[in-house]
Amino acid sequence: MKRSVQLIAISTLAAGMAACGGSGSDSSASSGTGTVSFGITDAPAMDLSNVTIAFTEIRLKPEDGQWVEFPLEGFEQVNLLDLQGGLSEPLIKDEEVPAGTYTELRLIIDTDNSFVKLDSTGDSEYSLAVPSGEQSGLKLKGDFLVAADTTTNFTIDFDVRKSIVNPQGNALADYMLKPSLRLVNNLEVGSISGQVDVAQITSTRMADETLADCQYDGAVYVFSGENAETSDLNVNNEEGNPLMIVPVELDVESSLYSYTAAFLPEGNYTISYSCQEDNNEEDDDIEFEGTQSLEVVADQTTEAELIPLVE
Repeated sequence: MKRSVQLIAISTLAAGMAACGGSGSDSSASSGTGTVSFGITDAPAMDLSNVTIAFTEIRLKPEDGQWVEFPLEGFEQVNLLDLQGGLSEPLIKDEEVPAGTYTELRLIIDTDNSFVKLDSTGDSEYSLAVPSGEQSGLKLKGDFLVAADTTTNFTIDFDVRKSIVNPQGNALADYMLKPSLRLVNNLEVGSISGQVDVAQITSTRMADETLADCQYDGAVYVFSGENAETSDLNVNNEEGNPLMIVPVELDVESSLYSYTAAFLPEGNYTISYSCQEDNNEEDDDIEFEGTQSLEVVADQTTEAELIPLVE
């Protein structure tokens, strides 16, 4: 059997892979080979227009075996901000892997060919440091299962919004990558889609001095759990919320702004919209609206209510 590894794109914050596999006791997964796909996903940060990562190798660690390594010819440059809403770009395809439980995945990075660009500075490129990226790589620890004679598709959820920081003082580069990754099984995920009336929200806020004005078109924040507490994005937040932040995009035909939060494991979520800027290195006092709880079902799209909600 063969396996392919892919890159995909959206945005999330949680780390780990424990929910993606079993203990390895299933005899059907303990011998032979299986087919598996991997992807990486993201959503854009405030001022970032390009986050290009040069991948040079993918490594998988079987629970009871040596690392399985897949070098890329030269390096594979991927602009993570091009990969949103479930779009994918393969890194390696049709390669066999031993069936069984795996405990770690690593992505090896070429930092010399990785960079970021900002909306505010056009085509200027800024260097991007990835600590240990060329030696041990970006790490995802935790169990995931590859069953024998079976195809299993995974997506690596890579949150650029939280991962890119602007270091102070003597730094290795203009920007630093502090990766926040998680792994999901594509058979166990669904999505949330909806629309936001940004024009109405902007008008309402401008007419009310007690409300903060909109600073940009805004984004929908996704939090784990029903009736979850809303919070800003902060690189120091260890709680895992918000799980995902999805910027809205104008739908010309309706004049509303649309969004899709994809690769969400089955379960309950809380979503809320904000049009205030959110610095991922500071505690920001952000105003939310349109907060609602939704259930996500695998392989289905859950439609959210229009924001702002009708009172």
